[in-house]
Amino acid sequence: MKITTIHEKTIPIKSALRNAVIDFSEMTISVVAVVTDVVRGGERVTGYGFHSNGRYAQGGILTERLIPRLMKAPQDSLLTDDRQNFDPFKAWRVMMSNEKPGGHGERSVAVGTLDMAFWDLAAKIEEKPLYQLLAERYRDGQWDEDVYVYAAGGYYHPGKGVAALQDEIRGYLDLGYDTVKIKIGGASLSEDLKRIEAVLEVLGKDNRLAVDANGRFDLETALRYGEALGSYPIKWYEEPGDPLDYALLARVSEATKVPLATGENLFSLQDSLNLIRYGQLDPERDYLQIDPTLSYGIVEYLKILRMLEEHGWSRRRLIPHGGHQLALHLAAGLGLYGNELYPGVFQPFGGFADGVPVESGRVRLPYAPGIGIELKAELMKIFQSLP
Repeated sequence: MKITTIHEKTIPIKSALRNAVIDFSEMTISVVAVVTDVVRGGERVTGYGFHSNGRYAQGGILTERLIPRLMKAPQDSLLTDDRQNFDPFKAWRVMMSNEKPGGHGERSVAVGTLDMAFWDLAAKIEEKPLYQLLAERYRDGQWDEDVYVYAAGGYYHPGKGVAALQDEIRGYLDLGYDTVKIKIGGASLSEDLKRIEAVLEVLGKDNRLAVDANGRFDLETALRYGEALGSYPIKWYEEPGDPLDYALLARVSEATKVPLATGENLFSLQDSLNLIRYGQLDPERDYLQIDPTLSYGIVEYLKILRMLEEHGWSRRRLIPHGGHQLALHLAAGLGLYGNELYPGVFQPFGGFADGVPVESGRVRLPYAPGIGIELKAELMKIFQSLP
């Protein structure tokens, strides 16, 4: 049992969408395919991986450091002790060999991309969906049959006014969602409040609207928004300031009655621990959104889960960022609160298996080996285009 080759490619995401900080016109994503000599159903088993939107492709780190280490490593060093499968933990240790602590912003994304492929491999070789494999290993074999999802949208777009925003929200409701998230901070406070009021006209006042500032605000602005948002039924106020400014977050947490959400731009166990130590978040009120593919993969995410539980956090307060199949498997297999989804954008990476509907804000998972990338036709075309 061995790896025969690892392919890597940079894929552009060209979009006119923007949030309060960046636009996506030049955004890219790395994809990898880890090919093995294991045969299932007459074909070689291949693990597929990519990372979430919002961070650029990591071709340099992948091709210059991580992939060469995996290919040079003794093949037995990547296998389980019984040599019946690939071991994502051992692959992770090989990738992180000769790497210093810290520096999590780019390396963590590259490792997370390959980590996804190794978990896809491991589940395929056991001929199980990834959520089942995770549940059997870490949750006494119990997984959630369906998962709560919300529609992440409401981006700023050239020429898009309030009426178009309301039409967008109605479209999400028609698709089966009952909770949505929109962007704030890319316009004035007064304009953002008009957008919020317009969306609430469509959604109603049952805490079905979340808002996301993407880390844009300084302390004064974050507090002004927090105070204003307190007048509305907001499900959560996301990333009010720089994700590493725990003092700012603590001040906002103390001053606002609106639930807070953050974590998608923290890329390690240590950063997540500092958030819990110094951010003054409330485990009964707030939400955490650490993204496994951006933070060294599932191997690191499992360490983060253990840390959070030691500090009194329930897994049901966790909503991993990403909006893709891997995050859905984690939610179902590890018992998390749910997932976000970007209907119609960041395709073909976003979303779940083709033909799987959203019903009353929940999604059922198909029973297919691995992550199920093969069940997304347009995404599979990208992996089929690799050498």
